[in-house]
Amino acid sequence: MSAVLAPTTRRQFLTLLGISAAAVSCGTATAGGGSGPSGSQVTTLKYQGNVGAVTLPELAADLGYLGDLKLEWVGNTISGPQDIQSAATGQIHFGGAFNGAIVKLAASKAPIKAVISYYGVDEYAYSGYYVLEDSPIRSARDLLGKKVGMNTLGAHSQALLDIYLSRGGISKADAAKVEALVVPPVNTEQVLRQKQIDVGVLGGVLRDKALAAGGIRPVFTDYDLLGRFSAGSYVMTQRFIKENPDTVRTFTTGVAKAIEWSRSTPREEVIARMTEIIKKRGRNEDTATLQYWRSYGVGETGGRIQDKEFGLWLDWLADRGELKQGGLKPADLYTNEFNGYGKG
Repeated sequence: MSAVLAPTTRRQFLTLLGISAAAVSCGTATAGGGSGPSGSQVTTLKYQGNVGAVTLPELAADLGYLGDLKLEWVGNTISGPQDIQSAATGQIHFGGAFNGAIVKLAASKAPIKAVISYYGVDEYAYSGYYVLEDSPIRSARDLLGKKVGMNTLGAHSQALLDIYLSRGGISKADAAKVEALVVPPVNTEQVLRQKQIDVGVLGGVLRDKALAAGGIRPVFTDYDLLGRFSAGSYVMTQRFIKENPDTVRTFTTGVAKAIEWSRSTPREEVIARMTEIIKKRGRNEDTATLQYWRSYGVGETGGRIQDKEFGLWLDWLADRGELKQGGLKPADLYTNEFNGYGKG
C-alpha cells in the first residue's frame, strides 16, 4: 500500500508558528502552566513520543534518573515543529525540534527556552539523502525538478538540503525548483523504492535498515556537510520554567545522565534496554529496527547547549530572508542553568 505524500509550503509552516505564538500570548496553555492549587511544582510531564523508538526522557525515566518525576505519553509525532508548537501552546510540557525550528518559533514571539540538546549528528547518527542505485542524481544540480521526501518541512532536513544546494552553486530561484514533500519516516524507504519520490531522507535505524536491504546510495549526508554537531533541543515555556525550577532541573539533568549512559554503555546493552522499554509500554510497536541503533548523536557532554548550535541557523534563516539579521541572539534561545550534569 502506498504512503500518502503530504506537500506543504513554507508559508503554511510560518502561519502555524504564528498561530502557536498567538495562542501562547492569549493564555491558552493547559499543560504549560506551573504550580498546582497547593503551590507544589508539576510532577508529571506530558509529552509526545516516536513510534518504535525510545526518546531520551523515556530512557532516563526507565533508568531511574528522573526520580519521582513521571512522564505521561499523549501520542506520537514525526514533526519537530509540531512538537514544539504543542509545547508552546501548553498541550504538552516539553517538545523537541531542530534548532532552526526553535529559532523560528521564538522569532514569532512564542515564550520558549531550550534546556538541553537531545539529538545530533555524528559518524553513527546522521541523515542521508538517498536515491536508488541506478538514479541519475549525483550532484546538487541534478536535484532541480526532483521530489525529495522528508519527515517535515521547515526543519532539519530542509535546512540541510538548502545548504547542500547553496554549496553546490544553486541559486535561490533554481533551489525553489526542488520539491520537498512530507513523507512519514517509516514509509520513506518504501516510497523511494516505489519511485513516488526521487530522493528520500533516511536517518538512524531506518537508514541502516534500508542500506542493509541494498539498492540505494546517498547523494550526500548532513555529517558530510557539517561534521559532528548537536542539532535539536528540548524546549519548555518560560512560564513553566519559572514556576517549576526543580522539575525542570530534575528533567534536564536526568536526560543529560541518559545521554552519557547511552555513550558509556555497550551498544548491545543499550539496545536490549530500549527493546525492553518498548515492550513494556505496550503500544504494539515493532522493535526489529532497534538492532541498528548506534548513537543519539548529541555533540556536547550532557547535552549542554552552545551558542554555535543556534548561531548557524540564525544566519541561515537571515540569509533566506525569514529573520532580521541580529534580531535574535543565541543566548536568547537557551539556558544551561538547569543542567546539573557534571556540576559539583
